[in-house]
Amino acid sequence: MPQPLQILLISPDLMSTSKLAGLTRQAEGLLETLRSLEDTPRGSHYDVVLLDVQAFADDPAVLVARVLGLLDGLPEKKPPARLIAFGPHVHKQRLDEAVAAGVDEAVSRGELFGGFPSLIRRWTELPAES
Repeated sequence: MPQPLQILLISPDLMSTSKLAGLTRQAEGLLETLRSLEDTPRGSHYDVVLLDVQAFADDPAVLVARVLGLLDGLPEKKPPARLIAFGPHVHKQRLDEAVAAGVDEAVSRGELFGGFPSLIRRWTELPAES
C-alpha cells in the first residue's frame, strides 16, 4: 500500500489551515502545520511544503531561506520536498520574490484552494530538482 501524501503547511492562518486540512484529507494525504518558523516539524519527510508568504512579515527571500534550512535538517531528504509559496494574487511581487529565492513554484491562494487536486498531482508526479 503506498504511503499517504505528506504535506507540511507553514502558516499561522487558521482559515488556510482548516481549508487545506480538508483538501488534504480528500486527497488521502496527511497535513502537518507549523504556525511559526521557530517550530520544529514532527515528520521526517514531506512530499510538498506549502509556505504562506502573506502570513509572515519577513522578506520572501528570508522566509524561503529559513524554510530550506528547516527542510535540510530533516532526516529523510530523498526525494526532496517540493517547496510551494502561496498568497493572494494581489501580492504577486512577494510570490515572484519567493520564486527568485528558490521555491519550486508560487501560486495564488485561489489557485491553491480551487485547483488543489490537480496541483498536488503535478507537484508529486514531477521529480523535484536537487
